[in-house]
Amino acid sequence: MNSKLVRVLLFAACVVPVLALAQTGSAASDPLPAAPSAASSPAIPTGTGTKVGTISVEQAIFASNEGQRDFEALSKKLEPKQTELKGQNDEIDSLKKQLSTQGDKLNDDARANLVKQIEDKQKKLERSVQDARDDAQAQQNEIAQRILQKMGPLIVKYASDNGFGLIIDTSNPWPNGPVLWAGSAVDITKPVVDSYNTQSGVPAPARPAGATGAATKPATSGARTTTPAASKPQSAAPPK
Repeated sequence: MNSKLVRVLLFAACVVPVLALAQTGSAASDPLPAAPSAASSPAIPTGTGTKVGTISVEQAIFASNEGQRDFEALSKKLEPKQTELKGQNDEIDSLKKQLSTQGDKLNDDARANLVKQIEDKQKKLERSVQDARDDAQAQQNEIAQRILQKMGPLIVKYASDNGFGLIIDTSNPWPNGPVLWAGSAVDITKPVVDSYNTQSGVPAPARPAGATGAATKPATSGARTTTPAASKPQSAAPPK
């Protein structure tokens, strides 16, 4: 595991899109929050429109001012853990270098002890990285679900007010998702985000000089797979 790997593993857990919001089968899996009861809140509109529209729920969450603010705050919150993991990784690299340069000069017991130190520290680091990823993912999903609970009714109202009879979530691109192709003319992601930003009252995040355009959905390559074997620390087997 090189020093970049620890940063990549933790960073990916912070910024990759919400994992399968519409397909996980958990409380966060419904594309829209459950319809509120009549006793507790107004009924969800039941429009008679016939148009079919699309929305990337993931993109809407990340592109909203509230989403950008909260995910950036989460990233900063996790920086100390990132630094801690890098320190553990650097220590292992140092021991590996020592084994590589001095291994043939050590007696059997000293050499075996050094190899064991490396193996033990690597196993500990692997557990720490996985725990950090799980914790970051849980906090990310919590933020996403909180935003989605407020955004869901707004999506339904927008669709009803604009003559839509069906809205399909395109968060997962083909072939992982059901939509092979959809034109931009039927996508309602941007107007929903604009409406949500107005409703939430959260100002747009400050951008560096020269930056333009709204936030876009982070790349999804590899985001829905487990840690690849290549990402695991190499064995601390002694050099031949």
